[in-house]
This record gives sequence, structure tokens and C-alpha cells, in this order.
Amino acid sequence: MSGSLISIDPGMVGAVVTYLEMRVRPPLPPVPESSLRLERWDPVDPARFRALFRRVGGKWLWFSRLAMDDATLLAKTAEVNAVIAPDGEAVGLLELDFRTASESLIRFLGLAPEYAGQGHGKWLFAETLARSWRADVRRVRVHTCTLDHPAALPSYLRAGFKAYARAFESFPDPRLAGLLPRDAAPQVPILDG
Repeated sequence: MSGSLISIDPGMVGAVVTYLEMRVRPPLPPVPESSLRLERWDPVDPARFRALFRRVGGKWLWFSRLAMDDATLLAKTAEVNAVIAPDGEAVGLLELDFRTASESLIRFLGLAPEYAGQGHGKWLFAETLARSWRADVRRVRVHTCTLDHPAALPSYLRAGFKAYARAFESFPDPRLAGLLPRDAAPQVPILDG
């Protein structure tokens, strides 16, 4: 049995997106200790949000919210929680969307790269699950892709999420569009023709 390759044009980036869900509330483990805390941003300040989004997701080519004007950004954002370091600096992002009845969608979840590998991810993941499973929630969903942190998909699967769909996504390289610096995501080469 052989597969087929899908060509990606110069100036574009491609990723495989995995759609995951959890339909049964798992026994939630205690939230580990952390020097970090979550702070709800309500209302959301677009410039502040974009700066944090870029800091957390630039390494993984997160760009969708960077390409939106303020009105669109405010309409698209759901429940935004910033991860705050002891010095008051925003160093991570958790965005949960409860707009679909009985569902929670983890839109964005991540820490600034310099906070990786220090145990903060376990704390943030536990907080995410605890906050996602509100009393009326019957399904928690998340989408991750091959551009995300390599630990993302295995972490979701270990937590009990099940994959239910997969897709290939291709989009213009956000570095070439000026949404992210050219040196962002060095693990993904720029193909600018």
C-alpha cells in the first residue's frame, strides 16, 4: 500500500491537524503547585492579547489572531486567561470557548518557550482540564497540529482525549507576510521560492 504526497507551494506552510475530544469527564488529578497563576482578561485588550499570542505561539507559527483586525479579534476570542509569572509578566495563554452548548473547546493553550521544561506545563494542563469540565459540559474538544510543541498530542492522548478526525492544512507562511519575524519557528524552513 502506498500513500501520496501533497506538494506545498513556495511561500506556504503545511501541517496535519488532529481533532481530539473527551466525552466523559475523567477523574481530575490535583492541580500541581506552581509559582504561576491564571488571570482572566475581560475585556480583552487586542494589542496586549496579540503580544502574548506572538510570544507564546511564535515558535509554533501561531498566526491566526495576528492577522485579524481588532473588531474581528474581539468577536473571535472567547474566555481568555493569561498565565502570570510572580513578577506580573504574562507568560502563557489559555483560551476556552464555551459558546457551543454543553461543550468546551480549548482554542489556545501554551507557555512562552522559556517556561517549558520546568513543570509549569503540567500545572497549566491540569488547570485547563479543571476549567474545561464545567458542570454543564459534556464534551471537551481541542485541535492540535504537527507544527505545535511535540509534547502536545501525546499529552492530550495520555489525558484521555481520543482522536476523531484528521486534516491537512496549508496556509501562507506568516513570516513572509510579516506577522511573525523571519527567525520565528526555525524548525520549519521558509520556502520563499
